[in-house]
Amino acid sequence: MTEDLISPIPRVAPPREPPPAVSTMVTHIKQTWLLAQPYLPEISQSFYNMLFTLAPTARDVFPIGMQAAEGKHVRALGQLILLVDRPEDLAPYLRQLGRDHRKFGTVDQHYEAVGTALLAALKRHLGPAWTPEVERAWAEAYTIVARSMQEAAEADHHPPFWKATVAEHRRLNWDVALIRVEPESPIPYRAGQYVSVEVPQRPRLWRYLSPANAPRPDGSLEFHVRAVDGGWVSRSLVGHTQSGDVWRIGAPLGRLSVDRESGRDVLMVAGGTGLAPLRAILDDLAQWGQNPTVTLFYGGRTLEDLYDLEQLWTLAATNPWLRVCPVVEEVTGEPGVEHGTLADAVTRWGAWHDHDVLVAGSPDMIRATVSRMFAAGTPLHAIRYDPFGFD
Repeated sequence: MTEDLISPIPRVAPPREPPPAVSTMVTHIKQTWLLAQPYLPEISQSFYNMLFTLAPTARDVFPIGMQAAEGKHVRALGQLILLVDRPEDLAPYLRQLGRDHRKFGTVDQHYEAVGTALLAALKRHLGPAWTPEVERAWAEAYTIVARSMQEAAEADHHPPFWKATVAEHRRLNWDVALIRVEPESPIPYRAGQYVSVEVPQRPRLWRYLSPANAPRPDGSLEFHVRAVDGGWVSRSLVGHTQSGDVWRIGAPLGRLSVDRESGRDVLMVAGGTGLAPLRAILDDLAQWGQNPTVTLFYGGRTLEDLYDLEQLWTLAATNPWLRVCPVVEEVTGEPGVEHGTLADAVTRWGAWHDHDVLVAGSPDMIRATVSRMFAAGTPLHAIRYDPFGFD
């Protein structure tokens, strides 16, 4: 579970050499973005002041809250623009993001206002560093981002969101709840993807959750939600969700998946409720007779944090292609349990250079695990993770 609305996408493939014009544009952007970091809260405030003056209805797209105070929306926009020289990574994500933003009622005016407000806020706080060349670079890059999202939104024939009714809510442990919802009509998602949700306890505060199940004949979705300290939405979901609550669910996002035909085995690394998207993929694989060998490292601070461990062992007992390795940071006498962080445990086993790697968990866990694996020799292009944390 995360309290972020949008975040930068990860690197999932080695970047190709960009054309010289794009390279120069990105150099200007990177240099000024680095200069902007100390002033992001002030830049964010200027951004919102200008945005809501130009387009008052944009308040539904960018609700003021914790993200605004911490500059998260501006930070996410900047990170997206920084990736303009990696179209193979950026384009698929922008298409998904464009479809997802239809739930806010986003129109062309909003895209124009966001671009104008972003550039104006940067110009105000960067002073002499904001040259005509820099402004042109930011404007061209933002145009690429906005156009990709707009085209995807226009081409999508699915509804902007689906309504779903809570059918089940139960605690898996003291801070994790399982919530099962039943949509009015099937949501076209793939195992491993995530969706944005709006709940009646926190209207207008959309948050990302990942279904923990593969698509079912009845269309129901099962979510594992952890109450995050200070989390406006997650604590409400765990503590106050009731059967009969009606949620709104946005378009599916994400690219975590397993290619059963690749001939490569799979390593999965899950921290906390980051297990959910990987659990959905395992649920999908269990429907097939032949699968690649899958090794799942499932970690938490204590053994009690591994809320789904018994069910995973049951799944492994009936599916010989799956091996489950529990990992805890506190020392325990339990047999078969690895000790240390997930980064420690995974790299202790080697470089996994012949595996496809999927990582899901908190942002800190993802950063630590990916960095350690890369240092240990795992090819970066073999590692996939989605652009936000689940725990």
